[in-house]
Amino acid sequence: MSLDKASSTSHIASGLSTKLTVNEKNENPTWKAIDYTGPDPDFLDQFRKPPEPERITEPGGDEDPGELSRDFGPLHRALVHFDQPRSAVSAALARAGLSLSDATRNDYLLPRNINNKNRTLPTIRCDVVVVGSGSGGGVVAGVLARAGHKVVVVERGRYHARRGLTLLEGHAMDNMYDGGGLITTDDLGVFVLAGSTVGGGSAVNWSASIRTPQHVMAEWCNVHGLELFGSDAYREALDAVCSHMGVQAVASNENLNNSVLRRGCKELGYPVQTIPRNADADHYCGWCCFGCKDGRKKATSETWLVDMAECGNSVILPGCSAVRVLQRSRPGRRRPAAAGVLVRFDEEMAAGEEGTYVVVKAKVTVVACGALRTPELLLRSGLRNPNIGRNLHLHPVVMAWGYFPEMGSRWPEEEKRSYDGSIMTAMSTVVANIKSGGYGAVIQTPSLHPGMFSVLTPWTSGADVKERMLRFSRTAHIFTLGRDRGCGDARGFPGSLKYKLREDDEENMQKGVEKMLRILAAAGAEEIGTHHEAGERLNVKTASSHEFERFVTRASQRGRLRNGATPLCSAHQMGTCRMGVEPRTSAVDQRGETWEVEGLYVADTSTFPTALGVNPMVTVQAIAYCTAQSVLEVLRRSKKQRVTSNK
Repeated sequence: MSLDKASSTSHIASGLSTKLTVNEKNENPTWKAIDYTGPDPDFLDQFRKPPEPERITEPGGDEDPGELSRDFGPLHRALVHFDQPRSAVSAALARAGLSLSDATRNDYLLPRNINNKNRTLPTIRCDVVVVGSGSGGGVVAGVLARAGHKVVVVERGRYHARRGLTLLEGHAMDNMYDGGGLITTDDLGVFVLAGSTVGGGSAVNWSASIRTPQHVMAEWCNVHGLELFGSDAYREALDAVCSHMGVQAVASNENLNNSVLRRGCKELGYPVQTIPRNADADHYCGWCCFGCKDGRKKATSETWLVDMAECGNSVILPGCSAVRVLQRSRPGRRRPAAAGVLVRFDEEMAAGEEGTYVVVKAKVTVVACGALRTPELLLRSGLRNPNIGRNLHLHPVVMAWGYFPEMGSRWPEEEKRSYDGSIMTAMSTVVANIKSGGYGAVIQTPSLHPGMFSVLTPWTSGADVKERMLRFSRTAHIFTLGRDRGCGDARGFPGSLKYKLREDDEENMQKGVEKMLRILAAAGAEEIGTHHEAGERLNVKTASSHEFERFVTRASQRGRLRNGATPLCSAHQMGTCRMGVEPRTSAVDQRGETWEVEGLYVADTSTFPTALGVNPMVTVQAIAYCTAQSVLEVLRRSKKQRVTSNK
């Protein structure tokens, strides 16, 4: 590409703003032309007032708990905001049995440039501090709090309770995604989406709840030597997390994209299956990528973190960043021990308060910031294991589209729109290569609202893009998600993110492109195409069989994915602190503990030994569940030792 990364990202942001900007009524004049409703019409009552960060300081004792949960969200009593007076912060902590005190800065290995004028730092003491509240951190926090331990969750994003949502694409991107949804690899080859809100990716994902595939568990156990994945404990963890999320595999109604994928596969004899989801069978919502309007999608903010909040012994600190993991050396011990986390709050503290840094002192520290942010924190904390930040897998995604005009026929249903309805309910494994190790690809469906649709649409002329946007609501998309062997490097994130598609991964995805175009045509599309920069498309209804085959071959030919001519996307990042049996080849052991620092655990997708090949939510929750059991054992031993020493 001719543009450098900064100017190109600015260009993308400018294009997004055109489609995402709204007036004082939360409306955009282009929506009517492209047949887009904006926010979910069934939820418009939520948007009669401007969106504000959800906050409750000291609720009284007379409020109805149900009304409070509806107004402020089920986590309202667990939230502690440090941009309030110290008395309010202390009162909020006291409700969970925690306190705020001052500790001498010399108690910790702090950078010299932090609070130079202050000799003390506000300090919270707890049993466990968890950095991150997504599918990893949320599970750990819930399990440990239910076991009676005091937990402090540190979350970079804000809490967006149900009534605090807007379901506006622009607002959600800015407030619920890392980097405003505009993260790219250094060569602009892959657009990366990562959640950044209380609940993490689970709050904005597409509900797919697929258990760790058997061939992946076998590989991680037999090839990588991780006995955990062949154990009853891991299978029990899968059962536990699926049960808690209410995972089920029935969809009472499918949207346009999934209907097209299922119909096309059946016409061609390709395998197609229903994707299990952590939502009810009749949860027909296309806006869950901007937060779930009614909580029926069971993100960690509706399950594990609610468990934690209801225990009354733990808190969540939203809108703050973990600066570094604190360590303490111990005479005669080979490794230092984790002592907690230094936290920086993104907003200034109340007038008269000193500084924006707080220490969360803990017996055990769990880092669960995701595969991009976890390496950043560990490296900034002084860890030097060579695997930290490397081995980045992205599950690269390439899309194809089909246009289904309204022609008065029964198929596809005229009332269906590409953006409405359950986002992901159907999947094909026609190119998954499961019998040969599973290093292939699966075909699924995306959620594309106007902003992201416009970003992915190739620009050949203003008239062409206008025509494509006018067809937005009846343009069905499906995608190929690759289980990548190739890997990248996240050690420079957020300034740098390196990734290059490997040749064999590209070949697998090209096979997926070929299958997708055939699926779309078989489902009855009038036109089909990809997002290649040339903007080629084919009218299936008028093309001869020879023209169709030539188009499919050309669209999926070698060399069009790795050279940046076709945009790739990623919503799954994995492997940057991978689990293993020795420090030479891994960053953490199979209990999730880092090799370098005792009492420092990692519990997110960064621990995956390889790419997973399917949506990772269930797998990361199961691994985090097992890691939480390891932490519980450590805390039990520590308590037993203290009791013995006091006798």
